[in-house]
This record gives sequence, C-alpha cells and structure tokens, in this order.
Amino acid sequence: MEDNEIIALYMDRSEAAISETDRKYGKYCRYIAYGILRDNEEAEECVNDTYFRVWNAIPPHCPNCLRTFIGRITRGLALNKSEKLSAKKRKEGQTALALEELSECIPDMHNSENAAEDIVIKETLDRFLKDLPPESRKIFVRRYWYLSSIREIADEFGLKESKVSVTLFRLRKRLKTELEKEGIII
Repeated sequence: MEDNEIIALYMDRSEAAISETDRKYGKYCRYIAYGILRDNEEAEECVNDTYFRVWNAIPPHCPNCLRTFIGRITRGLALNKSEKLSAKKRKEGQTALALEELSECIPDMHNSENAAEDIVIKETLDRFLKDLPPESRKIFVRRYWYLSSIREIADEFGLKESKVSVTLFRLRKRLKTELEKEGIII
C-alpha cells in the first residue's frame, strides 16, 4: 500500500491504518527501536507507542514523508525510554556514547535560546551530510541517527573497527570546522 493511501486511512480514522503501517514500516521501526534499546520487549513496546502517537498525530498533521515521520517518532520514543532505563539501571549504552561523541562538535540544540542558531546548525548539518561521500555519510548516519555500535558498523560495511572509529573522528572534526565557519562555537 502506498503512503498516501495509508495516510488517507488515518484521516478516515480507520483502524486498518495501524496494521498497514505495521506491514510497511514495522521492521524499520523495530530496527530503530532495537538499535537504541537493545531489548526486544522494550523495542516492541516503543513501536506500539509509535503507532499510538502516529494515530494521534494524523490528523491534524499530514506528513510529506510517512517513513521519515514514523522513524522520527520511533527514534524519539526510544531515546526517551533509553534515558529512563539508563537512569534506573545507571548504565551507559550506545546512546550515551554516541551522543557524547557528537557533543564534541554540535551544541545541545534543546538548550539553545537562539532559534536562528538552531536553524544554522540544521542547515550546516544537512549540507555537511550532502557533501560527504556515500560510505562516510552512511557510517555517520548509522552511528549518530541509528546509534549503531562501532562493531555493528564495521561488520555491516566490511571494515575494521579502527577504520570506522578513525572515520567518525575525522567526520566529527570536519563537522566542527564547518560549524565554526558558520559562527557556531562549542
């Protein structure tokens, strides 16, 4: 079923929208949630919460890209759940590690009081990713969007872990330089 048909089901408040969403994007959502939470039960709960959020968001919202819309909701819910679980268990996982790495070059936009600065950061990040060679872009996105471990990325791309680590280090350094050119200082 096409995205516009699924969105139409949501607009009509048809419960079939959820089953069609799961059929088309369930595996994708589970991949995102499991990558962050590393627990099948927690990931499944997160995916169910995603469907509930999507049900409540459409209408009134009508997303341009359903996959991205659902992915962002899933990722946000999984990150929130991971933060709560980490606080309870006092453990640090890939989420904390990856976000700490990224904090070396990108300021915390949630605490920013300057909306214009946030826009510059987003535009610079978009341009940075667009200009990267495909493999570097995929490595960066796997680490900082999907929060995959260095080992998982290395296995997926047939690289050594050290190569992935060095690549990510250089990409963060390059991103920091790009942001500094735009007047964003960490």
